[in-house]
Amino acid sequence: MDFRKAIEKNKEQFIADLQGCIRIPSVYTEDDSGYPYGQPVQDCLEYMLHTAGRLGFPVQNMDNHLGWCEYGEGEEMVAVLCHLDVVPEGEGWTVPPYEGLVADGRIYGRGTMDDKGPAMAALYGLQALRDSGLKISRRIRLMFGLNEETGSADMKYYLQHGGEVPVMGFTPDGEYPVINGEKGIATECFTRVLSQTGALKLLELQAGEAPNIVPAHAYARFICSREDAERIAAMETEKIRCCILEDGIRIEAEGVSAHGGTPWEGENAAGRLMLFLDRLPLEGDLKEAVHLLAEKIGMECYGVSLGIAMEDQVSGPLTVNMGVVQLDGDAMTVKLNYRYPVTRSFEDCGPTVEGAFAAGGFQISSLSHKGSLYMAPDSPLVSKLLDVYARCTGEVAEAKCIGGGTYAKMMPNTVAFGPIFPGDEVREHKPDEYMELERLTDNANILAQAMYELAR
Repeated sequence: MDFRKAIEKNKEQFIADLQGCIRIPSVYTEDDSGYPYGQPVQDCLEYMLHTAGRLGFPVQNMDNHLGWCEYGEGEEMVAVLCHLDVVPEGEGWTVPPYEGLVADGRIYGRGTMDDKGPAMAALYGLQALRDSGLKISRRIRLMFGLNEETGSADMKYYLQHGGEVPVMGFTPDGEYPVINGEKGIATECFTRVLSQTGALKLLELQAGEAPNIVPAHAYARFICSREDAERIAAMETEKIRCCILEDGIRIEAEGVSAHGGTPWEGENAAGRLMLFLDRLPLEGDLKEAVHLLAEKIGMECYGVSLGIAMEDQVSGPLTVNMGVVQLDGDAMTVKLNYRYPVTRSFEDCGPTVEGAFAAGGFQISSLSHKGSLYMAPDSPLVSKLLDVYARCTGEVAEAKCIGGGTYAKMMPNTVAFGPIFPGDEVREHKPDEYMELERLTDNANILAQAMYELAR
């Protein structure tokens, strides 16, 4: 069944509804509105529920944590898991980020790709399925989450408060053909209070902004004698720059930024800086802390020296990113992000990491962990979605595993399916985010077909 004609028939309203959704800057905020994720996010939920209601679907608001609309009957439920919150617009836009500008066959704005565009495509795909009159035996629940970008507290709330678990489901918040595996992701923060001794005193240290981004720049500032500063400056190497100051020296390291899930695509400036600092005549606590980071991590991204190197045939090797290293007063803080293969567990690597940092005098101050997700390529859900993609596109469809994490990790029996097609530019979280109008139609058609196949 091709739902494209029905979707094209309503495309003008489809685009207008998406524009209205984009015009709501639904970034998480802590305000005095009383809503869990702030007034703008709440406004977007109400807009989407109103839109679904206008199209004739019954809607439900679950305590302002998320909402949904449904179609069909039956004891079992199929879920389509979307989200309406977006990341901040950031810098570098050449078009308004919250206007929904349509130009040159594209619609621009924060959320067009992640995830308002796919959410609206799913809604209009559901309308096309309903209007087709095709019979289904399961209910279809199109869910509108509100906290995917900042912790997924919405889905945790849903499951903890009796939310129905789907028998099958997908989130259009990843890639085609199907993402059937997502590595486990751990982010740990370690801290060590330094009692500095010796001729070199560390005054400033800053590398990186987030655990899941490879730092492109890092610097350290030391108070020291002129003689020591000149000796250090003479050690300057490629991508390490030293600047002698009146009271000491500033050392800068350059790297190449990359996503924390693909750290091999970058060069870690924090690791480069630690390797250089490890050559200096440091003493005491500072020497031990720097040596740990240089020896156990440095610019490595596969955890070999840290003792956690591992891989599987399904998802490849474990990866490590030292995303943040900084000095706050007398405390050195390190934020580490590592992703382990889908067939392994946190217990295979977490205790080793924590043991290494403990041996270096660090204490763990926080841990965020999402376990791995894996569903066999021949499982009923993955098989059905692969078949839908192949039939709709005429392309060979094979499931894939990724190092990143999607909304699918938050809901049992769910995988990521769309909206990014193979070979397309990844545009979410970037300036001038957009989706081609034709890709919106493609997604609506594929998602409608997928909903039908899972619910028939």
